[in-house]
Amino acid sequence: TVFIPSLGFCAKGLGGAGALLTLLAALLVPPVRADITDGNSEHLKREHSLTKPYQGVGTSPSSQWDFWGSTLVTSQYVRLTADERSKQGSIWNTVPCFLKDWEMHVQFKVHGSGKKNLHGDGFAVWYTKDRLQPGPVFGSTANFHGLAIFIDTYPNDEAADRSFPYISAMVNNGSLSYDHGKDGRPTELGGCSADVRNKDYDTYLAIRYSKGRLTVMVDIDDKNEWKECIDIGGVRLPIGYYFGASAATGDLADNHDIISMKLYQLMVEHSAEDDNLDWTKIEPSVSLLKSPKDNIDDPTGNFRSTSLTGWKVFLLLLCALLGIVVCAVVGAVVFQKRQERNKRFY
Repeated sequence: TVFIPSLGFCAKGLGGAGALLTLLAALLVPPVRADITDGNSEHLKREHSLTKPYQGVGTSPSSQWDFWGSTLVTSQYVRLTADERSKQGSIWNTVPCFLKDWEMHVQFKVHGSGKKNLHGDGFAVWYTKDRLQPGPVFGSTANFHGLAIFIDTYPNDEAADRSFPYISAMVNNGSLSYDHGKDGRPTELGGCSADVRNKDYDTYLAIRYSKGRLTVMVDIDDKNEWKECIDIGGVRLPIGYYFGASAATGDLADNHDIISMKLYQLMVEHSAEDDNLDWTKIEPSVSLLKSPKDNIDDPTGNFRSTSLTGWKVFLLLLCALLGIVVCAVVGAVVFQKRQERNKRFY
């Protein structure tokens, strides 16, 4: 009996056919890679990380994090907004990030006294050109340059068929504006529903940017495992931008707490062409088959239109080839069994 994990079945009693399937699986199925780093402390960039007891937070020249608005810094959490109406707060890294490939882990807690759909508004994690820019988008400016991950807890567009809280991603070069009335659907690159409120255990968000690919994953079920929320290729982000987080409340409210933000450097090799680029002058953009503005016509907001990458083409061809091989082997075995059974009648 030969078990092939990548195919999910056993090749039993197939003799040479089983060996053939095993060889094909070994040659054609690529190894599974870890989508999210294990948090290796050797690659933790402390100058871009926010951890207890938050000693690097303040307004002094040596501080690595600065805050604004209703933000309250304690020894256990950074509360961007309290469970009170009409509050805005943010916290920003004062050190620009010059890493080409990185991964940010955010431990957060959203909680309050509001019942279903009677709470809001949410918070955002930013990687942008400018910092400490107050505005209407979860406490920050609408026409930003860079990347934003929104954790939206209140549905403003009642016509949309999606469950809240909802996590979405947006890349902007300053020419677009987040539309609160439509919950950001016109400029959304991808997203997922995530029940993150009032949990009595730790909740996490991971944002990875590496070689033009943006991946967002969540750990919100107390299972100590990541689940994919967003995976988009063709993303271009410059270096030298700032990390931050902001939150806002309106007529409805919630506590929006940041427990930690930990940035890890990803050790990735780039081509000579990439290394010769001036990454500080890259314009934030995404290569898509259609404009994010077309997403306004998609009532579900599940906008994932990206071009077929070489990886996807490889997987499609692999599945087709393996399907043909399996059918051929099974057909040969069935034919052989019938031949043997026919011989018994002579």
